[in-house]
Amino acid sequence: MNSRHHFAFLSARVALFLLLPIVLCAGAASSRAQNPTSAANPFYGSVTAQPVSSQPLRLSLDDAIRRGLGNNLGLKEAEEGEQTLDGEKNEALQEFLPTIWLTGDTGYYMHNLVALGFGPKTISEFSSLFPGGKIPAGFAEITRDDLTEGQIHFTQILFSGPVIQGWRAAGAAERAAHFNKMSARGEVVQQVAIAYLRAIADQSEVDNARALVAEAEVLVDHVHAAHQAGVVANLDELRARVQLEAQQQALIAAQNRQAKELILLQREIGVDPAQQIALTDPAPYSDLAEQTPEEVRALALKSRQDYQNLQNQAVEFKAVHAVYRSQRLPTLSFNSYYGTSTVNQVGTHGDFVAMGTLNFPLFREARLRGDEDASKALLDANHAELADLRNHIDEQVRAALLDVSASKQMVDVARSNVDLATRALSDETDRVNAGVDDNLPLVTAQATLATAQTNLVESLYQYNVSKLLLARAAGVLEQQYRVYLGR
Repeated sequence: MNSRHHFAFLSARVALFLLLPIVLCAGAASSRAQNPTSAANPFYGSVTAQPVSSQPLRLSLDDAIRRGLGNNLGLKEAEEGEQTLDGEKNEALQEFLPTIWLTGDTGYYMHNLVALGFGPKTISEFSSLFPGGKIPAGFAEITRDDLTEGQIHFTQILFSGPVIQGWRAAGAAERAAHFNKMSARGEVVQQVAIAYLRAIADQSEVDNARALVAEAEVLVDHVHAAHQAGVVANLDELRARVQLEAQQQALIAAQNRQAKELILLQREIGVDPAQQIALTDPAPYSDLAEQTPEEVRALALKSRQDYQNLQNQAVEFKAVHAVYRSQRLPTLSFNSYYGTSTVNQVGTHGDFVAMGTLNFPLFREARLRGDEDASKALLDANHAELADLRNHIDEQVRAALLDVSASKQMVDVARSNVDLATRALSDETDRVNAGVDDNLPLVTAQATLATAQTNLVESLYQYNVSKLLLARAAGVLEQQYRVYLGR
């Protein structure tokens, strides 16, 4: 049993008002947010928002993120968790407010007067109620009556340490749920943006593959004509056809990858997988302004929702610890009611009760100390988690900055490589057309260009993803993803 579940068990035992559902909901929501790579990750699911249309859906990155924030399953669960905690807080508020209710009843009653403590002398005084002033045989100890009554009840807790601290814990749990929801929004933006960028990269791969197929077809036609004219050997034509089929296979594989990435994107934003979509944004590219680890870390400690979530959990656990400590304090409450009663339809009489109750625990020290020690252990564990998260944030920030720097250099190298490979292919094409070389160096140059283009596409994708992850590490992804991508 882990510490949070153990705490929930203790809360159930002492029945401290509404703290048990509050802590359970906050803990479950926090657990989901901190484990986005679990096998049942809800952020890879969504609620389908619209039926399939015959027209392709034109989708920009902003549109995709907007749909993700509206339909993603993981975010909806976080929003429902916040609503649940808000309802629990309202229930906790009721402990401070008076409770008023009405009751009414009517019925036929038979009473055993002897059993109620009435002696013979007292019973004989009831004879005037019977005809002739004499109690019938068998009714000396038994009486019957019709009773109709109505009452209004009032009760209120005037002072209770657990109720006060429980209210504070409820407020902290609600704030923790809010930051958990905001963290979930950042997770959605990250998942959707990466899926969109991956689909753009795959589209670039498809475009590159198509261009290489077209070049290979032109080469096949040229070599075939030259072979028919007896200028080149049959081997050159075979090489050209092998290269063409290799490029056709690469095109088929690229199209298949793109189709699957589009399905994943649609799944995350609530678009039916059968809907045809067209991505309207090109692959973004923009250099990111220089940032130091200290600057990003300071921003992260101010903006990270998971850090703020854990801070509010610390407030919550502190209040829960205070709940257990305050069980030693007296509890003061007030109860009252006012009503009217009618017996045998003869007259109506009012009755009321006004009663104050002071409940002072005398001795249950072992139980109180046990609960207090358990809650203190949870509070200490939460402080340790906060310290660990601060170190983890520093680690994430530094790693993200290194990734951004390295991927930027890889983009520069990949761009230069594409330029060189393009020039080499152009020169080799001229040599083949002039009859200086056979087509083997030309095929090699085509393959080199294809590899260089693939590397460039992947480098651009990795650069953009690294900038998104840096924004997420800083806690500003939802607000500034356009700035980090250079849109």
